[in-house]
Amino acid sequence: MRSNPFDDIWDEHKWESHINQIEQKSHQFREYLDTTFGDENPRWYKILKESSSEHDAINSFIEEELIFDEAYFPDDEDDWDIEDDVDDEDFFGMIEDSFDDDDEDWEYDDDDLLDEDFDDIEEGDEWKLLSEDYVMSDYGSIENLAVYGVAHSLGAEVLKIAEENDQVHTNPTYNLFVSDILLITAKIAAGYSLGFEQDVLGGNIAYNKKALYAANRALDTLRMLKNKKIFKQSNDYYRLHATLFELRNDLGVYIQELREQFYSN
Repeated sequence: MRSNPFDDIWDEHKWESHINQIEQKSHQFREYLDTTFGDENPRWYKILKESSSEHDAINSFIEEELIFDEAYFPDDEDDWDIEDDVDDEDFFGMIEDSFDDDDEDWEYDDDDLLDEDFDDIEEGDEWKLLSEDYVMSDYGSIENLAVYGVAHSLGAEVLKIAEENDQVHTNPTYNLFVSDILLITAKIAAGYSLGFEQDVLGGNIAYNKKALYAANRALDTLRMLKNKKIFKQSNDYYRLHATLFELRNDLGVYIQELREQFYSN
């Protein structure tokens, strides 16, 4: 688990400001990659075509998101400074280090979010990974987090619909919709990877707020797609809308629970 080395514990707003800087740099680097390699296909489409299944594609998307974010969470506490904007060249260097050739065969797995902390779990407490009672703690497993499971399944369904209509990736509105659906899962995972200790809980909240923003955007774009003949089955739209609407609401509840945990400590 990453720890926040600052004397003052950050709330969700300070963490959100910091994460916004990270995402701005990530966006710049992705634009650089797209310009350099000249692939105009949507990011989710490229990942889907390189994956063996829809669930694997989502895991790859999450992996990439976490790698980009990890590049700006220094291991050395002396390197942390919210006021200093990282130099573009330094940031790109950190990203490239994250994609080191030695790691090219590594694949994301949900349990990877917990591997780095597993050694810290006291002997005899491993059972807590299987218990829903400890899901909102550093002893828990993201597999037991309901909003994550729903978001992951929803992403897989949306990608399956895209596979059944191979031309759908040329629709800009659908591209936005798929991207936001995948971001929901990725941001939940990013928050979970930070953990639930007081010094990082604000970051966990901030990431889940970004998942909530993505859910709201996805609802808006889904409504725009209703009459675009994207969905071959007549009930696809209504099923997706109902699931996404409920997920959006559950995310709001989850964020409130995290806030209550933050302020009760």
